[in-house]
Amino acid sequence: MPRSERPRTVAELRKSRYKVVTVKQEIRNNLIKKIKKGEQLFPKIVGFEDSVIPHLENAILAGQDIILLGERGQAKSRLIRHIASLLDDEIPVIAGCELNDNPYSPICRQCKDKVAADGDQVEIAWLPREQRYSEKLATPDITVADLIGEIDPIRVAEGRYLSDELTIHYGLIPRTNRGIFCINELPDLSERIQVGLFNLMEERDIQIKGYRIMLPLDILLVASANPEDYTNRGRIITPLKDRYGAQIRTHYPKTWEDELDIVEQEHVKFPDTSKSVTMPQYMREVIAEFTSLARRSPEVNQRSGVSVRVSIANYETLLGSAFKRSLRQKEAASPRVSDLPAIMASTTGKLEMESAEDGRETKVVDDLIKKAVLNVFARYYDAKEFDAVLAAFESGLVVEVGSSIPSSDYVKDLRKMEQMPEMIKRIEPSGDPAPVASAIEFVLEGLHLNRRLNRGHIDGKFVYSV
Repeated sequence: MPRSERPRTVAELRKSRYKVVTVKQEIRNNLIKKIKKGEQLFPKIVGFEDSVIPHLENAILAGQDIILLGERGQAKSRLIRHIASLLDDEIPVIAGCELNDNPYSPICRQCKDKVAADGDQVEIAWLPREQRYSEKLATPDITVADLIGEIDPIRVAEGRYLSDELTIHYGLIPRTNRGIFCINELPDLSERIQVGLFNLMEERDIQIKGYRIMLPLDILLVASANPEDYTNRGRIITPLKDRYGAQIRTHYPKTWEDELDIVEQEHVKFPDTSKSVTMPQYMREVIAEFTSLARRSPEVNQRSGVSVRVSIANYETLLGSAFKRSLRQKEAASPRVSDLPAIMASTTGKLEMESAEDGRETKVVDDLIKKAVLNVFARYYDAKEFDAVLAAFESGLVVEVGSSIPSSDYVKDLRKMEQMPEMIKRIEPSGDPAPVASAIEFVLEGLHLNRRLNRGHIDGKFVYSV
């Protein structure tokens, strides 16, 4: 409703016939409306349509608290924040209340006293959706005071007794009353604090410095956890696990198409780069294939996971490398196979290796790059198709490539290789020098990895011959 028409007192709210519902009921109602209208429920979440999202919808419709279980980089936090989008635009609360009290049924002592004194003339405020979501990353230094509350010494110094409920400074969870509270990496909470959580959320009974109060909070509690912590370290106490209605397993993209959709959506975009650089489809696929191979490699620690951020960072690095070439050569550019060594810097900090052997990480990444190029090459070509091209090399042709060589030099080499122009058109029909140069490198490297061409390395450049 328009701001000027919103009720400003409890009496006006009653007159408007506004109904207060629980936060779980509110989210459930809004989900039902979206489902009936056929609206997209979780925009910008890719690859979970037939797996995670149906379970999440079921949990919301059932009014359950939720644990999202998955390795790093599986959009757990983003999913939780999308749940917050199912809250109403705003709700009425008693003005000035720390706990966002329901105007019809306050739970804190201060608001109860207000209602007792002023009745339905108590002022109300309207709390927007964005202020009804809180999250906390579980770390060893978190205290009960952070999440639940503590006696405020200043209020005691003002003359109140310790037995007075008004001496309490409430923590994050009570302050999120009538909203959604998320705990990231739940297993890292100490057991003592976990006990406080299930008491607060189930029995509504908390104790602060020996002072016991009943606090019937209205909260949807959502948590995230890594499977390694959740199952191996066993640090979620059983009573707390039992109180979560749904445990939903997330996953990495199941197809390279989904991986690339996420990359295209998430990578940092600069107008000058977009204007100067064209990313060929097969190079996109090499990035996605690299990450997919890393997720299956015995050399990489799979317990820690290989995040989609690896693909995103590598994609950005390739664009940056090609843009740098466009600046120096004063021409348009496309990422090339010779740019791929640049992703070493954007990869090594994100992979945990099984072996701590010095220099092993570099070799593993290099091997994964070669395997990714080989696999993507096989999607487009059969190495046996290039007999005419190989004949030119057998006659003494030598081709030099590298990230610093102008695209025009590649076009000149293309004319020396019979059959190559037709093969290039299969993956790059435009005929523009920059993407053609990239395609030539891709084909030559594919032939090398299929052991049809030799490749040498001289002065930072690659030389292909037989």
